[in-house]
Amino acid sequence: MNTLNALTLVIISACVLILAYRIYGAFLATKVLMVDESRITPAIRLNDGQNFVPTNKWVVFGHHFAAIAGAGPLVGPVLAAQFGFLPGTVWILIGAVMAGAVHDMVILFASVRYDGRSLSEIAKEEIGSVAGLATAISILFILVLAMAGLAVVVVGAVKNNPWGSFTITMTIPIALFVGLYMYKLRPGKVGEASIIGFSLVMLAVVMGPAVQTSFLAQYFTWSEQALWIILPAYGFVAAILPVWLLLAPRDYISTYLKIGTIAALALGIVWVHPVLQMPAISSFGYAGSGPVVPGPIWPFVSITIACGALSGFHALISSGTTPKMIGSERDIRLVGFGGMLMEAFVAMMALIAASVLAPGDYFAINLAPKAFANLHVATVELQHLSDLVGMDLAGRTGGAVTLAVGMAHIFSRVVGEAWMKYWYQFAIMFEALFILTTIDAGTRVGRYILQDFLGRYVYKPFKNINWWPGVIITSVAISFAWGYMLYGGNVASIWPIFGVSNQLLGVVALAIGTTVILRNSTKMIYAWTTLVPMIYMVVTVFDAGVWSVRWNYLPKHDYLKVSMIIIMLALVLIILIDCLIKWKLIITNRKAGISMATISKPFAAK
Repeated sequence: MNTLNALTLVIISACVLILAYRIYGAFLATKVLMVDESRITPAIRLNDGQNFVPTNKWVVFGHHFAAIAGAGPLVGPVLAAQFGFLPGTVWILIGAVMAGAVHDMVILFASVRYDGRSLSEIAKEEIGSVAGLATAISILFILVLAMAGLAVVVVGAVKNNPWGSFTITMTIPIALFVGLYMYKLRPGKVGEASIIGFSLVMLAVVMGPAVQTSFLAQYFTWSEQALWIILPAYGFVAAILPVWLLLAPRDYISTYLKIGTIAALALGIVWVHPVLQMPAISSFGYAGSGPVVPGPIWPFVSITIACGALSGFHALISSGTTPKMIGSERDIRLVGFGGMLMEAFVAMMALIAASVLAPGDYFAINLAPKAFANLHVATVELQHLSDLVGMDLAGRTGGAVTLAVGMAHIFSRVVGEAWMKYWYQFAIMFEALFILTTIDAGTRVGRYILQDFLGRYVYKPFKNINWWPGVIITSVAISFAWGYMLYGGNVASIWPIFGVSNQLLGVVALAIGTTVILRNSTKMIYAWTTLVPMIYMVVTVFDAGVWSVRWNYLPKHDYLKVSMIIIMLALVLIILIDCLIKWKLIITNRKAGISMATISKPFAAK
């Protein structure tokens, strides 16, 4: 029986992440990237009050963290707990510091220097037109899969749940009010707006149970089919409104609710100091394949955890909305590096919440009843937990319910089991809020990317992100595409391919970052900061992709997913070959004393 106290993991995680920010983050900022706070950022120089808006660093941090911290750091570690708590812990802490935070910070820096341009545009400038086109196509593939993968978790968490639906819906008018308050009524009064926004959100949470038992419940009780329409429609609206009106204030408000909840969970673990019931490495870790997520412990612990350690999706945010809001380059370390480390801490809390459940209870929740019966594992507290939350928890797959039960279980041990059903509903709302804020930013980023692609290859006016016909057309296209994937889908069918595609985009971003550092850093040796994690991810993701095709999707005759994985692997291979050719040229020229600098020149290279 495992006897490791959860408090030990909390302390280790906090120490590792704080030291990493203070030491490695500072090294990247000052030595590798050489951030220059005297340099005018595009948010100031191109300020249009719509997309480019210089914003307080804590508001930017809030927006960025809310946008990147979707389902990945919550659901991924919960699903990866099938292998035991140790593999996930090791990958989250090492991967987040050495890969994820570096990835996010380098791409954010590059996009700021390139006037907030997209990842595909940066690839075209740094590597070449072939890499730029391949990057644009791969991003559109990956983005649609990512948004569908995130949204399907919301459907499972919010369907037929009027309390959660009401609270989440109320964050929209609250954000609109806070946006008007900060930018029109009381400009710059971030503190006042924060207090008002937080108070109103908490009021909405408190009112949830009353709404659930009133005549209003019928208006907030949404079926799966209704959510398949509502979520893409919401993404469309969020993508066309000014960033300061809805996106920034809503993300800012929800971020600190999220951080506060995770901090409360950490304090709850300190107070309760529960013992981890999941073994360090489970029998499925040794067996070579897990029942929850198909695949061996490596490479699938990295693929399943996804955003909790490294996420290619973050590169879209770091080259999408966030660089257009950065008011000073000194904020890049806080937002890019710090935001990823905060997400890693969230991932660790999710892993702990899942690991305090008995293995039998964990698998009973995360597997269909027939699949669980084949494991021949006994449940321990499942019936008692079901009674406490007021619903049958068996077979509620996808990870979100497991995390909610784990969180509620810890909180209830602080204040009493009578409150567990309230904590459970609050945790479900908390998870859905995490994901919806990513849908906000993700749909807008998809709009930017599609406008750039169409403007470059179809019709030039699309390239103007303020051209309203282009805004409407591309927003509809992106929302419809991921909405179509969402319609009728589930976590089991989308999450594995989402994980592979997400990490493939991380490979692309690290390759682009390596090129940026090789060109512009004072020492080419600094390129190893992105090259080492890139090499690991190339081996990991290609292995996972081939395994998924051969052993997961082909036996099920799921040829659509087989085709998508093969196409994405081919696109990434094209980009990597193009990068190798470019790197050889850069190294040869720099050794000969010929400058290859791009973004270290005054302003952005165009």
